[in-house]
Amino acid sequence: MAKPWWQRFCMILGGVWLALLSGCSPVKVLNALTPEDTFARTAGIAYGSDPRQKLDVYVPRHAQAGAPVVVFFYGGSWNSGDRADYAFVGEALASRGIVAVLADYRLYPQVRYPSFLEDGAQAVAWTRAHIREFSGNPQRLYLMGHSSGAYNAAMLALDSSLLSAVGMSPKDLSGWIGLAGPYDFLPIENPDVRPVFFWPDSPPQSQPINHVSHGAPPALLIAATRDTLVNPTRNTGGLARKLREAGVPVQDLYYARPSHVTLVATLSRPLRRLAPVLDQVVAFIRHTPPQ
Repeated sequence: MAKPWWQRFCMILGGVWLALLSGCSPVKVLNALTPEDTFARTAGIAYGSDPRQKLDVYVPRHAQAGAPVVVFFYGGSWNSGDRADYAFVGEALASRGIVAVLADYRLYPQVRYPSFLEDGAQAVAWTRAHIREFSGNPQRLYLMGHSSGAYNAAMLALDSSLLSAVGMSPKDLSGWIGLAGPYDFLPIENPDVRPVFFWPDSPPQSQPINHVSHGAPPALLIAATRDTLVNPTRNTGGLARKLREAGVPVQDLYYARPSHVTLVATLSRPLRRLAPVLDQVVAFIRHTPPQ
């Protein structure tokens, strides 16, 4: 007799925990448990001249032309991260018929604000120009990120000067998705983040909440209620409130079981029982009208 889902889930969690105890990193464990038969990946595409300015494209195995597209930015306090660590995100989106673009960007100490945002804008511009070659529809273009990557997505969607520099506009986006994002974090408390934003002279224009306007793209904001790294009430709740006041379509969701880190991990197959984050992301993309 097949075991009930909760027993299977506990077995998977137990396997992940044992792997972590053996010294494996969490993302390597999740990626090891990620199937590879749902997508075709083209890796290491350069969107700029710097070695960090590269991206991977995950195309659904049976993709039809005109699929929606998500450009994903990972977190890491703007001083760490690698797109290869988030293969489980690419697989999750591709398994639901979405073309996923996972982009690296330059990190501190190589660069500071706003250079990594300029990288993000270049990655988005590359995607818009080339994604038809990968069965994607540039008219159904979404941004998505986790933690500091959610900040990147927010800034690109809200600060029009960033996309304007690459010949685009936030109006070219159908929407954006933020997972556990910091959108209003001055004065900066995290010592790892302070030098990224020139603390103690961090510019107010570095904050997404200060760029909200009526014409901003629709947003889906998701947070963990027990997030101790990025305050969900101030950041997700505060930005959602300001977007609503500006007349921007926004949905904010909060889940009790994930943490700041495991919120993005719920996109992986082993941890989807923690919260229906992937289902909510897919529903948002399917029900948000094309640009």
